[in-house]
Amino acid sequence: MTWRKNPLHFLKQFSKLSAATTAGAITLLSIYVYDKRSSKAGLCASWTNVSEEIPYPKIKWNHNWDRRDPKSLVKPSKNGVVEKDENNNIKNDILDVTPTATRNILLIRHGQYNLNGLTDTDRYLTTLGRTQADLTGSRLKELDLPYTKLISSTMTRALETADIIHKHLPDLPREKNDMLREGAPIPPEPPVGHWKPENYQFYTDGQRIEAAFRHYIHRAPADQTEDSFEIIVCHANVIRYFVCRALQFPPDGWLRLSLAHASITWLTVRPSGRVSLKCYGDSGYMEPKKISYS
Repeated sequence: MTWRKNPLHFLKQFSKLSAATTAGAITLLSIYVYDKRSSKAGLCASWTNVSEEIPYPKIKWNHNWDRRDPKSLVKPSKNGVVEKDENNNIKNDILDVTPTATRNILLIRHGQYNLNGLTDTDRYLTTLGRTQADLTGSRLKELDLPYTKLISSTMTRALETADIIHKHLPDLPREKNDMLREGAPIPPEPPVGHWKPENYQFYTDGQRIEAAFRHYIHRAPADQTEDSFEIIVCHANVIRYFVCRALQFPPDGWLRLSLAHASITWLTVRPSGRVSLKCYGDSGYMEPKKISYS
């Protein structure tokens, strides 16, 4: 097309028309670009921090991010020959390992706690923190979801928050896991001056928090027939890392996110492996004066 080869001439011709028409032409040209190497029009993002040399989309979704893609769980057929069982039925091993249920993971940050504590035991919930946990427990009960279990970090502030939430959901089975303890998941970008853990902390904490992610954030197993709703009470750094990791965002951006105490973050993992964030740091059920961050 002529306008692709000489867009400036095209705009000069349109300058004789109305301003609105000219603006429309400029918009049209900004959406499509001419690729001289392949002679194909490609769609451009309106903004990106990745090199413009990389075609859009810049980074594609990894469908096997949790290593549970059904195609990766079965052995390929030999020489393309279709295998059959003893009843002469075609075997379909992929169907046998394909999930049908959706997993919902509700990540709860602990309530406000005593920042002056020198040990974990001394970092207990403040009066406000206990109120926040109670409000969150009440909110979870009001949602009336078919929760399957309540999991918590083993740190004092997380255990106390889980205890208060459990009063609203007394029949819910409980678990504790050291992997969910607070830590330094990955060096943040950009770095901040007020928080500089030693490199060994990122090395040890990062491995642990990544292990926790792999343990809890994944698609459902094939033998799970009903959608599940798990509550995990843990910490801000852990939750922020989980969110970036699950959505396949750059994980070093976790510290750019902020998270209110006792807030609800809801991740959904569908049978296909696609992940969605239903809400992040939801604390709208609390009065403004009862919302805190540090």
